[in-house]
Amino acid sequence: MPSIQAQRLTAFVRNIYEAIGVAPEKAAIVATEQVEANLAGHDSHGVLRTIDYVAWIKRGHIVPDAEMEIVRETAATAVIDGHWGFGFVCTRKATELVIAKARATGVAAATVRRQSHVGRLSPYGRQMAENGLIGMVTADSGMAPKYVVPFGGRKGRLGTNPISISAPSQRHGIVALDMATSTVAMGKIHVAAARGESIPTGWLLDADGAPTTDPSSYKRGAVLLPLGADQGHKGYGLSFMIEVLSGLLTGIGYGVDPNGQHNDGVFLAAFDVGHFIDLAKFESEMSSFIDEVKSTPLAQGHQEIYFPGEMERRVAEQRSRDGISIDDDTWKRLNDLAREVGVPSI
Repeated sequence: MPSIQAQRLTAFVRNIYEAIGVAPEKAAIVATEQVEANLAGHDSHGVLRTIDYVAWIKRGHIVPDAEMEIVRETAATAVIDGHWGFGFVCTRKATELVIAKARATGVAAATVRRQSHVGRLSPYGRQMAENGLIGMVTADSGMAPKYVVPFGGRKGRLGTNPISISAPSQRHGIVALDMATSTVAMGKIHVAAARGESIPTGWLLDADGAPTTDPSSYKRGAVLLPLGADQGHKGYGLSFMIEVLSGLLTGIGYGVDPNGQHNDGVFLAAFDVGHFIDLAKFESEMSSFIDEVKSTPLAQGHQEIYFPGEMERRVAEQRSRDGISIDDDTWKRLNDLAREVGVPSI
């Protein structure tokens, strides 16, 4: 299992995209966001996805040179069509637009449709928080294949439907919740399968509706459970409402398109803290609140309490120093792809 420094890995992935005709600026954005996911410990959204993205470009499911279009707009809202461009690029621009609107109006929101995979959601909310805002982002894969069951079901009807909420603090940096409303993100199943590892009971149901610890069973009709185990109706309820915000409200719909085109519908909302309370006071109280929570006496088997996003930050620090480990199967497939498009391996 090779360990690669982030800068070299980013350049490698960027070169693959450029070799198939992606503009350098867009290739850099996509590669950087993928490697940032690896740095944070979310390998399911990292360079592993390069293989998918290149395949989608070849099938016409991603149009690399597409530019987003604002099709409807008010002072505080926007409806954006990504024209099947890279989700990373389109949603970043949508985030910048929402930030500008929220600064002017106090609260702003936008929907984005017809774009490809947007990766993790927290980078967009983090961008809002860095500008003194509280940011909320939700996403849904529209009519792409569905892998998550409604509570009590055994057939997929929902996406992993993530939600992210970010806020600034004075001494602890950005606080960033970023979670799927399924038990885990589907990418974690792919990572476990690639590594030949078993998964915990409670992540998947096989095609017959029985629990399974075999991650490769997703190829044979296995489905993900909603967040919450025996209280999965709570994760299912969250997922349902995220489908409303990011599927129905964006206009990308629900169900499954036989073509299987991945269509990330995204809902973004930003709240300018300064319109509600003095920003410095808020950030100071955020840090005091974090200190209060982290000082809680520990239960048996636990060594520390973390605030949302803290573990990812620590993993990023460690991986920035020691390199990012890539499983052998993924590394082989990436190098095979690189040779195919004429990019030197590393």
